[in-house]
Amino acid sequence: MAVPSPGYSITLRVATAVGQSSTSDLVAAAAATGAGITALDVVESTPDTVVIDVSADTRDVAHAEEVSTELSALPGVDVRKVSDRTFLLHLGGKLESTPKVPLRNRDDLSRAYTPGVARVCKAIAANKDDARRLTIKRNTVAVVTDGTAVLGLGDIGPEAAMPVMEGKAVLFKQFAGVDAWPVALDTKDTEEIIAICKAIAPAYGGINLEDISAPRCFEIERRLRAELDIPVFHDDQHGTGIVTLAALKNALKVVGKDIAEVRIVVSGVGAAGHAIIRLLQVAGAQTIIACGRDGAIGPNSTVDTEHKVWLKENTNPEGFEGSLKEAVRGADVFIGVSAPNVLNGDDIAAMNDGALVFAMANPDPEVDPAEALKHAAVVATGRSDYPNQINNVLAFPGIFRGLLDAEATDVDESIMVAAADAIASCIPEEDLHPGYVVPSVFDPEVAKKVAEAVAAVSR
Repeated sequence: MAVPSPGYSITLRVATAVGQSSTSDLVAAAAATGAGITALDVVESTPDTVVIDVSADTRDVAHAEEVSTELSALPGVDVRKVSDRTFLLHLGGKLESTPKVPLRNRDDLSRAYTPGVARVCKAIAANKDDARRLTIKRNTVAVVTDGTAVLGLGDIGPEAAMPVMEGKAVLFKQFAGVDAWPVALDTKDTEEIIAICKAIAPAYGGINLEDISAPRCFEIERRLRAELDIPVFHDDQHGTGIVTLAALKNALKVVGKDIAEVRIVVSGVGAAGHAIIRLLQVAGAQTIIACGRDGAIGPNSTVDTEHKVWLKENTNPEGFEGSLKEAVRGADVFIGVSAPNVLNGDDIAAMNDGALVFAMANPDPEVDPAEALKHAAVVATGRSDYPNQINNVLAFPGIFRGLLDAEATDVDESIMVAAADAIASCIPEEDLHPGYVVPSVFDPEVAKKVAEAVAAVSR
């Protein structure tokens, strides 16, 4: 059964008769359903009645309704309102535009706008590079999506993708001081997306492609990198690859193995899996088997896309043919960016001693982490309720901070490896252990170290 999550947090405004047990009865009734009580706040009190806001984490919408029903069934209790705290957080969106300069009088207005602004416009017209110095281009990233591959939700459209894009922009600002803005496109046409990104590029110092489905995302990124003079970074591919490499570097230290000598099995041959494999090879991995829905991609596999052709030609040196379950037998590392519950505890037990399991499908991993922990030396997931969360927020804010600071025009694999090394270095070797191979997303040193490393390589 799923555990209560802040993603399903509710607040119930409850009126009840004044009495010594009134509050404890509410807590007991909510807790009996399995809800996690997070706060009790008295909002109104009279000689006879007290109104209390009961905040709790629940498992899902049905569980939230169950909590409300149980409280309503208590004698003398009136549940006046139930608020979904996640929806409340999103009311009106999560971003706003705030001016950096005050306009206190006519002189300020004359400098910020007409007539003074014309002088700045003419300076940029004479030298377009000055746009990085004299406009928001210096510190602003476009978060571009078409809404075709949003989280685990799939093709839900640009409007429904906006809450994720806004969240991404909040993370940019929170962790690295980068101003980012969602650009949700109502088109799935590859050429049109490329043309739009090229047309808006003058206003931005970088483009973060987000939640664009494969294989179109490969062509869009490749073309934009070739045709623009600002860095273009597809986070679903490269952000995942960078944090995975960082975690793997530290996990290999824990078990005393070398990346060049381990046998790695990757489940998932979409954008993330492809990028992870390429980056692991740059970092020295020699034996990688990529598995899709039909099992391992090998020399005799029939493949239908350019990136799968690359996998066929550049992975699986053993020529292994078989299912994912067969591939993990005798493997040292399992990396999953695919689907839930494709493996079980017995599959992990069949791996080599000191096995490393990175099961990153969200919200349900490729293997139950509790089962994996019975057999593997290190287990990592994409979830926040287990140790070793592999989360892209460890990478993209610092990467763009470094790219903007260096006025970089491109992103290459040397930059990505430098970012991975910086993330890994945030945990001193003497502090590494099986439950701590990835730094916390709230570690203030992460974005700083990543930015410094990226800027050094970019210059």
